[in-house]
Amino acid sequence: MLKRGIAVAAAASVALSACVQTRQFADTEFTPPEGDYKLLVLRPDVSVGSLTTGGMVEPRADWTDPARHSVVDALRVQQAGRGGKVTIVEHRNEVPGVTAQELADVERLNFAVDQSIVLHKYLGDYLPTKRGKGLDWSLGADAVRLGQKTGYDYALFLHAEDAQASGGRIALGLLGLAGCFIGFCAPNVGGQQQLDYASLVDLKTGEVVWFNVVQAGSEIPGIKFGDLRTPAGATQMIDRLLGRMKPGKDAIKGHVMTPEPASKH
Repeated sequence: MLKRGIAVAAAASVALSACVQTRQFADTEFTPPEGDYKLLVLRPDVSVGSLTTGGMVEPRADWTDPARHSVVDALRVQQAGRGGKVTIVEHRNEVPGVTAQELADVERLNFAVDQSIVLHKYLGDYLPTKRGKGLDWSLGADAVRLGQKTGYDYALFLHAEDAQASGGRIALGLLGLAGCFIGFCAPNVGGQQQLDYASLVDLKTGEVVWFNVVQAGSEIPGIKFGDLRTPAGATQMIDRLLGRMKPGKDAIKGHVMTPEPASKH
């Protein structure tokens, strides 16, 4: 009975477990935009696929399109509460004065920079020249030209990928879980997986001033923590990724109150 009780307790704890991790980096002097700022949100890079029984992700266009719409709607609602002028680009020919090719070039450049940030800030391949500098990456003249042509202060780039467990993978996970009830827990195959990241670029300088990554995963197939295809799941993701921007360390120091000098009278 004791062995069976331990197995049941272990199964219950695994079934309830899910992990969400987020970690932000900011330029040392960065302050989250407030008031009358102008923000250009480039077309969100969204993909949703099916996580197969064997662990491969098969892209699903019929899932990706509604997910992108849900993410864009959630972005509009979230940014509307911040007071700035926000334009969300859904097609590259929508920005007056900027060609579709120019926007595509900036997006590709940002993708390469974002990959470098992830590599050196999140995956441990640190660059000695960038230690202690917060974020020290730039999109350079291309981003500055985009700001000059559009009049926007910032550009926001967003990437979101979601893998939903297939029926076969859910069945495999439940089979492994069922084994716990007879004293043998099969290796956990894992369930839904989600990776999201966003970068904010100052269009006056071209510098990346803020970056955040959110990773989420459920331990058991069928246990969900947010589905990008649904309004609720997209809203949850946007809140995790953009809801609480932290300022840079120098900006935080600047907000520390210092005591006023004593009056001479």
